Amino acid sequence: MSEIILSLLLGGVTGLLFSMFNLPVPAPGNLAGVMGIVGLFLGYVIGNYVKTKMP
Repeated sequence: MSEIILSLLLGGVTGLLFSMFNLPVPAPGNLAGVMGIVGLFLGYVIGNYVKTKMP
């Protein structure tokens, strides 16, 4: 759980720095892009789960 909180905190600080220096954010700029990344992650997790359950 602490990894999740640390990741969120570090991501927020990084986003703040990108904003302060007027740099483009290295992430999708809309919800569809973010959901694509979530889908990619979920597919990876499900794939690992299926691999461990197959004999």
